[in-house]
Amino acid sequence: MTDIAKSLEELCAERGMRMTEQRRTIAKIIQESEDHPDVEELHRRAVAVDPKISISTVYRTVKLFEDAGIIARHDFRDGRSRYETIPEEHHDHLINLKTGQVIEFRSPEIEALQERIAREHGFKLVDHRLELYGVPLKQDER
Repeated sequence: MTDIAKSLEELCAERGMRMTEQRRTIAKIIQESEDHPDVEELHRRAVAVDPKISISTVYRTVKLFEDAGIIARHDFRDGRSRYETIPEEHHDHLINLKTGQVIEFRSPEIEALQERIAREHGFKLVDHRLELYGVPLKQDER
C-alpha cells in the first residue's frame, strides 16, 4: 500500500461503519494479504490473532466490506469466493488451474485493445474484468 492509499479501516470510517475489534482484525488481514484468500483462509488467519472470531463473523464482515465497495470478490472457477482490496491501479488475473495460484498482471496492450473493441462497437468502456485460466507449460513445451 502506498503512503497516499487509505487503509480499509479508514475507508470503513469514511462510509460510517462501526469498527469493532473483530472487523479491524479482518480488515487488517485483508489489507496485508498478498494472495486472494477465501473466507475460510481469512478465518484461519483471523483466529490466529483473535480466537473468538467466528467464521460467520468473517462471512458477514466480507459481505459488509464488499457491499461498501472497499473490497472486491472474485470467483476463479474453484467454487470459492476470494477477496482483495480494491486496487489503486487496474490489474487482471491469470489463474493456474492446477494449483489455484493467482497471478496479477498489467498489460497496456490488452487495455488498449479492450478500449478499441468497445469503441468499434459504439461503447465507452467504463469497467471490465479479465481473468485468464491456464496450466503451466511442461519444460519440453517451452
